[in-house]
Amino acid sequence: MKQTQAQSGGNNSDILVDIKKLWTVFGTGDKAFAVHQDLDLQIRRGEIMTIVGGSGTGKTVLLRHILGLTRPTKGTVRIAGQDPASLPPEGASARIGMLFQRGALYSAFNVLDNVAFALREQQSLPESVIRDAAMVKLQMVGLKPEHASRMPSDLSGGMIKRVALARALIMDPPLLLLDEPTAGLDPRGSDEFCELLLAMHKELGFTVVMVTHDLDTLYALSDRVAVLAEKKVIVEGTTDEVVQFQHPFIEQFFLGERGRRAREPMQSSAAAQTASTQHPESN
Repeated sequence: MKQTQAQSGGNNSDILVDIKKLWTVFGTGDKAFAVHQDLDLQIRRGEIMTIVGGSGTGKTVLLRHILGLTRPTKGTVRIAGQDPASLPPEGASARIGMLFQRGALYSAFNVLDNVAFALREQQSLPESVIRDAAMVKLQMVGLKPEHASRMPSDLSGGMIKRVALARALIMDPPLLLLDEPTAGLDPRGSDEFCELLLAMHKELGFTVVMVTHDLDTLYALSDRVAVLAEKKVIVEGTTDEVVQFQHPFIEQFFLGERGRRAREPMQSSAAAQTASTQHPESN
């Protein structure tokens, strides 16, 4: 089930994130415990990769490795061939954008200042350029100029997500990390966020690594899925490929009642597309 680079037809230039034989060990001596052991994962340029797994399998820790905030105990993490911890802070945000759970906006800053934060930290651009860049990003995520002066406490959950997305993309990074991006949103807000992200992904072509428990979000966005269990990636591939892999977590997560409900729209869409292809005269 798990494809090698040769099997997928890729080459080194296709791989943006390359994780090999990763060990993550916390604690020392008798209290040491491993979260990851010999974990391998490759993420291709331009794809949306979703990481799923049970509680305690180290999904968010894996994002921290990609960000360079956590160092591997053993093994390597490379972003475009480089160690993510090797870049100085002023270079990191230009390469990786991060959308945290619940948005994690700075409560003391208004919307504009939240979005402009990373650019201001560079101390290399005039304030007028920083402001214009932040306003452009706000427009891209569907917010209006009058929203720029609002405080986070005055925003709805959906608007907080949009501001957080604009902040994550202010430096036009080629890689965007999403940690539970639709958590806390109602179904309509979740659908709107997914549509926005897909539109921006199509326009800008960035790579996405997403952690989510929301099956509707997973099916709406994912090109491929990686499943964490037993301290490693046990399977990766399209959703159709992953659900065929026999494992208790996959059976519970993808093939339970919630999983079947989330999968139905995808199956209906695929069936309609097949029918349209086979009987074009009916269109």
